[in-house]
Amino acid sequence: MNTIKDEDKIQHNNQGTVYLILWALCLSHLFNDTFQSLIAASYPLLKDSLLLSFTQIGLIATTFQFASSIFQPIVGWYTDKYPQPYALPIGMTSTLAGIILLSQAWNFPLILVSVALIGFGSAVFHPESSRIAYIASGGRFGLAQSLFQVGGNAGSSLGPLLAALLIAPYGQKNIAWFGIVVFCAILFMIPIGHWYARKLEQIKLPKKTEQKKSKTEHLSLSKYNIIVSVAILLLLVFSKNVYTVSLTNFYTFYLIEKFNVSVQYSQIYLFIFLFAVAAGTIIGGPVGDKIGRKYVIWVSILGAAPFTLLLPYVDSLWETCVLTVIIGVIMASSFPAILIYAQELVPGRVGTIAGLFFGFSFGVGGIASAFLGSLADHGGIELVYDICSFMPLLGLITWFLPNIRTK
Repeated sequence: MNTIKDEDKIQHNNQGTVYLILWALCLSHLFNDTFQSLIAASYPLLKDSLLLSFTQIGLIATTFQFASSIFQPIVGWYTDKYPQPYALPIGMTSTLAGIILLSQAWNFPLILVSVALIGFGSAVFHPESSRIAYIASGGRFGLAQSLFQVGGNAGSSLGPLLAALLIAPYGQKNIAWFGIVVFCAILFMIPIGHWYARKLEQIKLPKKTEQKKSKTEHLSLSKYNIIVSVAILLLLVFSKNVYTVSLTNFYTFYLIEKFNVSVQYSQIYLFIFLFAVAAGTIIGGPVGDKIGRKYVIWVSILGAAPFTLLLPYVDSLWETCVLTVIIGVIMASSFPAILIYAQELVPGRVGTIAGLFFGFSFGVGGIASAFLGSLADHGGIELVYDICSFMPLLGLITWFLPNIRTK
């Protein structure tokens, strides 16, 4: 297989935006992240059945996040050089093995192995699927990335709902039934690989001098400014993900402790929050295409701060639910804008940048899960939200990002 140095060459061969592929990727991402979110949704059940501490819950999340984050940049870098059309079904096969093992795990080490397999499946899936979305965008990169990511966020919201309906009432072994759906998802992803393989066969790489000229004309920033800008974007991802993890992994425990709701109802409220995240994701990409991604990043990170600062002090369940929905919608629009902004900073490295940012996002989530779990054990679950409420204020560093415009 020929190596690819510049995905723009592929994209220019498209006849407009290929919506069929984008929606197929959206659905594939929904499948992938639904199965991943079953991990977090199963925490209360696993905690009770295996008598786990909050620290162990945090370590489960850390294992999953690290298995994904460590491999994603590596997969992205490798597939920039050697594209893998069938990476999606290959990654989903690892997820299938993890789901089946999770349903049968009777001790803590087996749970760690099962979530590591699911994390590795995610590491294989994200960089190459993000590249396919870029290729199918027809130049509407923000829209394509939003459609791709909204599937993942929708899948993340479905996990807790499915757990509440199918796992919590019947037990851990019922997770195995999702293996049938995972197998169907593998079959669904194979035609996407066929389309991508045909696209790769059409590519004729530009000469090295043409590639160099294209990159020089594309961006006028110095190497130092690019590195600093990428570092700022990673710090923004850090602030967003620490707060998001506090809700994704510990929101159910917060509601159970503060408002005395049942496990089943807490998962439904988690579904509402994650559905709000899915709804918000579709905003960031298309708006960034029109007005510039820096402005979207400003609003989506810093704009959530007033609501996160207020959340620990409200004393009713419905007010808590409303605030988390607002927070979810606002913060969700940031990641598509951040990712495309970074890909515009470093043209020709779509897979590497996708792997770096997805991997960093998962890695931050893993570290934050372990830290917040330990914090909840020692200081109480409400202390987690007191501390995390300040994280969106890091959005102030968006000021230092350059204003870039690309054709």
